[in-house]
Amino acid sequence: MGGAEEMHGWTVKMSMPSVLAIVTVFSMIPGGVLSDTRGTQGLEAQQLAQGSTHLHRRLKRGWIWKQLFVPEEDPTPRVIGQLKSDYDRGEYSIKYILSGEGAGDAFEMDEYSGDIRTLKKLDREEKAFYVLQAQAINRRSNEPEEPESEFIIKVQDINDNVPQFQNEPYVSSIPEMCPTGTTVARVTATDADDPMFGNNAKLIYSILQGEPYFSVEPKTGIVVTSWQNMDREAREQYLVVVQVKDMLGLSGGYSSSTTVTISLTDVNDNGPTFQHHLYAFAVPENAAVGTTVGRIIAQDGDTGINARMTYSLEDDLEESSTFVIKTDPVTQEGVVLLAKPLDYETKRRFVMAAEAVNDHVDTRFLTLEEFRDRTTLKIVVEDVDEPPVFLSVAYEWKIPENAAVGTAVGSVSARDTDTVNNPIRYSIDKRSDNTKAFKIDPNNGTITVAKALDRETTNWHNVTVEAKETTLNHLSSSVVVFITVLDINDNVPRLARDYQPFICEGTQAGELVQLLSAVDVDDPVEGHHFYFSMVSEKHINPNFTIRDNQDNTASIVARRSTFTRKDRTQYLLPVVVTDSGSPALSSTSTLTVSVCSCQPAGHCPTGGVEALALSMGVSLQTLLGLVVCLVTLSVLSVLMLMVRRHRRKQQEGLEVEVMDLELPETVSQKVLYYGEPGGGGAGVGFCQPVVPLRHHPRRRERRLRREDVRASIRMSLRESHLIGPDDDVFRQFILDRLAEADQDPYVPPFDCFRTYAYEGSGSPTGSLSSLESSALELEHEQPVCNPRPFMVKLTPWYGGGEEDTVF
Repeated sequence: MGGAEEMHGWTVKMSMPSVLAIVTVFSMIPGGVLSDTRGTQGLEAQQLAQGSTHLHRRLKRGWIWKQLFVPEEDPTPRVIGQLKSDYDRGEYSIKYILSGEGAGDAFEMDEYSGDIRTLKKLDREEKAFYVLQAQAINRRSNEPEEPESEFIIKVQDINDNVPQFQNEPYVSSIPEMCPTGTTVARVTATDADDPMFGNNAKLIYSILQGEPYFSVEPKTGIVVTSWQNMDREAREQYLVVVQVKDMLGLSGGYSSSTTVTISLTDVNDNGPTFQHHLYAFAVPENAAVGTTVGRIIAQDGDTGINARMTYSLEDDLEESSTFVIKTDPVTQEGVVLLAKPLDYETKRRFVMAAEAVNDHVDTRFLTLEEFRDRTTLKIVVEDVDEPPVFLSVAYEWKIPENAAVGTAVGSVSARDTDTVNNPIRYSIDKRSDNTKAFKIDPNNGTITVAKALDRETTNWHNVTVEAKETTLNHLSSSVVVFITVLDINDNVPRLARDYQPFICEGTQAGELVQLLSAVDVDDPVEGHHFYFSMVSEKHINPNFTIRDNQDNTASIVARRSTFTRKDRTQYLLPVVVTDSGSPALSSTSTLTVSVCSCQPAGHCPTGGVEALALSMGVSLQTLLGLVVCLVTLSVLSVLMLMVRRHRRKQQEGLEVEVMDLELPETVSQKVLYYGEPGGGGAGVGFCQPVVPLRHHPRRRERRLRREDVRASIRMSLRESHLIGPDDDVFRQFILDRLAEADQDPYVPPFDCFRTYAYEGSGSPTGSLSSLESSALELEHEQPVCNPRPFMVKLTPWYGGGEEDTVF
């Protein structure tokens, strides 16, 4: 089962399976030739390096490689060919070496015999061929017998792969009613087998499910329609199963299948159709305008834009204007709405035609008439017990303000529009007539005046009149009555404001003193016109006159020129104001004209100091002098009060300093300070300083703190227990206090004496005052007060009052 071919230098034997024995055509491999040439050139270069002198001799090509074949997926190791050199004499002097792709892993060569065998099963889909290199080495010289060359072992394909569909899943859509042969989709499958070897990768497509509506091209996999006029309304989706086989569909091949989901899209091939020829609705007569009476719908098998339609009503003008129909964009229903009020007593039934028409038509499938449909609407008006209806929407009347109580203003009228015609009673809504100025006859609706009217208080009345049925339901309705109160001349005119006219000294005759105007709360139709005059007297007023300006103003004019404050400071002038009403009314106002010493600009002071001076009858200079005197006295009083308060605070401060020098309350205390009782009292007192004995510096020098002084006193007292005045401790205490009094100008004494006494065994002490130790200062200072003889109380030793003695 093999073949052999002898070549110069090499012998190549190929072992092939029986199925491949028929392959007798060999191919030359360019790579092998090139490798052979490269090997020859390498040998020549080697001989040149060895210094060979036979460079002119051409080497004979030892062999020419051919392809070797091995079937894929064969797990049995087997010899697939043999390489043998012409120099191999069977003495095993030649060593065969295999290298390249798969050498030692997929293939191996017997180094003695040159047999090439497989080591594992091969997969053509993983690697279709292997490029290897073979070399014959002399075992003795370790030199190549033949140049190295390449050869190819090709893996031969078998049908071991199932065809696979690409780009799954397949989803497509076509319009309904499309013609036969319309392309739907294209399915594509691939086979990993070798398409150039046999029929392993040659595929055939077929339909497993979906006939007779669809078919598939066997070689291209294009799915087309095979049924005409497929209707979406009958069936919207199809599932087509397509199968693919290799080996051209012959037995023993592999196959797979896929599903193509095909949807039919809608076209406008259906018109609207009403399910009923008559639609009946009922609506109460008191339904408000805009009330939904009912809904109608025309069925359309299409969807989306193809199902949109418009509804319309067709009837006579009167009835079509009573109702309207609109299309609901969501449900595509026709909504019938009330457009005008209904009246059962006027019309009880409406009959009209309704039509539905598609918005988008397609004449490829239907005619224009097939895209519309008609039906009939019947609407019945139901009777409702309605409230009374006034004959007028509103009433507007006028009445003069002097109308007597009981005067009729007007009448309202309402009727029951129902067939029963129930009786009606009238009333006035109390909330609309708080003043209760009107009343109404409950039977005939006549409104009369109930109390006196006043236009100046209320010139307009809005009264709500209610009409109510006397039946069980007591239905009612209301209407607004506007009553305008007309004006009459019942108010007198008055001056526009409280005038305070003045005339300057030196005013000339004929000069204007004051311009007057008047007001009247009445509102005559022709407008106001006032007349101004003076009160009629026997004698003409010699001082002033009133000039009517004929424009509802008047001027007060001076008659003479000799006005002075010495003669008279004020003049009274009565003014009469008369209106133009019928009858005419008038009022009299008395004005006080003051004579004023006007400023150069003609201004008369009406406030401040100057006006006060004028009212008191004194000159401005005199009044100013009095004010200055009062201010001066007030300032002096305040200053004196402040000085006195300052002295009192200073005295209290000295007392506090003395009080702070407290001694321990022990019986063993021997040093006491007795203050001079003032006025025979028991309290401690000081003389009031008039002139200080020492100069007060701007800043007080730093001295010992009071706490330190107290501590020093207490310690001295503790150490001086049962000692006499001649003792060193007591003497040092007196010297410390004396130094403190000399150095600090702010401690007593300024104008008083401070006396220290020692309660001893009967030895009298002299004066220990610091005044005697500061003789130089006392020569220049005079005591401001003489200390009075006083009696020293020893009450603290016998339970006396605490206020008498300070420790």
